[in-house]
Amino acid sequence: MAGNTTNISIRMDTELKEQADLLFSELGMNMSTAFNIFIRQALREGGIPFRIHMNTPNEETVAAMMEAERIARDSSVKGYTDLDALFADLKK
Repeated sequence: MAGNTTNISIRMDTELKEQADLLFSELGMNMSTAFNIFIRQALREGGIPFRIHMNTPNEETVAAMMEAERIARDSSVKGYTDLDALFADLKK
């Protein structure tokens, strides 16, 4: 590491820190080393070194989920507990 260093202070959930400490320890490093690796990789890539996204389903997925819920509640829709019976009906 370079001769000039500085201290930083960050706040994080206690349980999250404990989990991270355990993980990094298993990988043979401490939080400081892991953070430095993250920063170096971010600088190499010119941004966050992994994809950050919201897991929001698109309209088609939302529609399919709503249809599945409707079907699950509809007592007139035939249900199956036997795959052979399901496949037999699908072949009809």
